Amino acid sequence: MDRTLEIFSDLSERLKYNLPDFPLCVYKDSPRTRDARAFAYHWHADVEFMLMLDGSMTYYVNGQAVHVTSGMGIFVNAKRLHRGIAGPGERYSYIVATVHPSLLGETSPASKAYLERKFGLNAEDYLLLNPAIPWQQEILQAVVALQEQMEHHPDHLLRLLSQAAALCAGAAEQLQERSTAEADSDQIAIIHEMTGYIHQRYESKLTVDDIAAAGSVCRSRCCQLFKKHLRLTPNNYLIQYRIQKSCEMLKETNRPVSEIALACGFQSASYFAHVFHKQLGETPQDFRKKTSDVNVPAPVEIETAYVCD
Repeated sequence: MDRTLEIFSDLSERLKYNLPDFPLCVYKDSPRTRDARAFAYHWHADVEFMLMLDGSMTYYVNGQAVHVTSGMGIFVNAKRLHRGIAGPGERYSYIVATVHPSLLGETSPASKAYLERKFGLNAEDYLLLNPAIPWQQEILQAVVALQEQMEHHPDHLLRLLSQAAALCAGAAEQLQERSTAEADSDQIAIIHEMTGYIHQRYESKLTVDDIAAAGSVCRSRCCQLFKKHLRLTPNNYLIQYRIQKSCEMLKETNRPVSEIALACGFQSASYFAHVFHKQLGETPQDFRKKTSDVNVPAPVEIETAYVCD
């Protein structure tokens, strides 16, 4: 099965699906041990379901922390900034499924309005799924069934479509509208503008003032929004994205480390090596050797001492 998901390894809103032109992605992660690694913050137009098979993980959704333990799961609504962090050295595995609204028939006015009401920014950000609650157990079982269908019969598109629609319907029926969503949605829109600016210009020299200007806010407001929704400073986020992009280049290309350092916005190869080792506990060369036959770059967790500089 194709494990070319970008949802955990890229801060982009674009996903790579299992099948071309069929906006559904489902995969099962093999059990493994990672040392206090964090999936990078990201957002996408797809809704996301995650079932924790083994171990535990803390999800951060628009700044809210949600602890997900073995057997439980989480639904993350569309266009929410989120990431998952596992405990130091903890062994864990999971199933992830993402569904783009276009797969659900958003072309008709009635269905588009319904999907916007349920999966738009005025709806709840997430649902924590507990197998002890019947309707939540049904959603978790549907995630397993969808993964098995994708793994064993990926060519049965109508079956995949039917199961994906039923999965989303189970969540939609429980989602409530939020009274404070309008203010939050305005803030998320600004965050999207600022993070999008970073994604497009990470290889260049960027300041907090540059990032703030991209969101049409002042420096102080920029720092406040990053702290509230990402629990990072703007500079922490920039470093996180640069390190993540460097991991992709180290794994997927044969470019020299010095060239990758400059391509990812670091002033020198020595500074890049220092930051890389500080965050991942290994050199870029060691990372490249270790991940030469691994499909997904090791996620990154950035230290978040909060100083907006």
